[in-house]
Amino acid sequence: MKFIDEAKIFVKSGDGGDGCLSFRREKYIEFGGPDGGNGGKGGDIIIEGTKSLNTLVDYRFQKHFKAQKGRGGAGRNRTGAAGKDMILKIPVGTEILQDDEILADIINDEKMILFPGGEGGKGNINFKSSTNRAPRKTTPGEKGYEAEVVLRLKILADAGLVGFPNAGKSSLLRKISAAKPKVADYPFTTLDPKLGVVRKGDEEIVVADIPGLIEDAHVGSGLGFKFLKHIERCHSLIHVIDISNENLVKSYNTIINELKSYDEDLVNKNKIIVLNKCDLLKKEEVDKIKIDFENFINLKVHLISTISGEGIDRLINEILNLKNI
Repeated sequence: MKFIDEAKIFVKSGDGGDGCLSFRREKYIEFGGPDGGNGGKGGDIIIEGTKSLNTLVDYRFQKHFKAQKGRGGAGRNRTGAAGKDMILKIPVGTEILQDDEILADIINDEKMILFPGGEGGKGNINFKSSTNRAPRKTTPGEKGYEAEVVLRLKILADAGLVGFPNAGKSSLLRKISAAKPKVADYPFTTLDPKLGVVRKGDEEIVVADIPGLIEDAHVGSGLGFKFLKHIERCHSLIHVIDISNENLVKSYNTIINELKSYDEDLVNKNKIIVLNKCDLLKKEEVDKIKIDFENFINLKVHLISTISGEGIDRLINEILNLKNI
């Protein structure tokens, strides 16, 4: 199923039931007092985060969700039944926005009331007083709240794979996890984020393959905003660079600048720098490139090949250590 990460829906909480106008009528009781009950409360719009979902595809076609209206009050001081709540199950990691304002950010398996239902109206029994023994006044139920809201999913992962298109991110995810993202020899093979779980013994970490970034992604070039927003939730970043690239420094700086331009906090995340496709060059060339590149960025660099498997086990250990940083 194609990854669906944004949906616009209409929601309405239930109206409250109307209060009842009623008087007690029994044999031998000539002047029974008021006994009209209150209306029932309208149903709430409830959001429930769940880890069993990973897309918003359920909200792609069905876009209207209404909670049930409360029932009206009845005689004999009977309160109307409350309306049934409308529960919307959404993936953990979803933001809910109205007019660009964030109403809720669901980051755990949790339930929350997004919009409460209207309160029930008052029956005439509530208006009885010493001066008005037979009130005929009631109040209608409150109207529920209705709005158009946007559901925006930002994937939750411990680490995100970032880099230029065709740097080998999808191949790396296939190598270190059981995920099977599409791999091909052309840019933008990955159009949607993919998740994989890296396991070793009792340890595990969730890694996201973020589709390739390009220059000016922070202003929307390519699919910039769509990609960058998923990186925000990642605890750490794994920066994958094609070692055969003619200018590694420029490639590295371009991605760092795009992250910084979108959100400065992104460049402060824990990073692992990976030079991929080392099988394409001679060992002497690879070693020299590694030393020069490490001196420039002042960070440790990992050499790997997703074809030969070189350096993969060491990288997995490093990735698993990210959780403890």
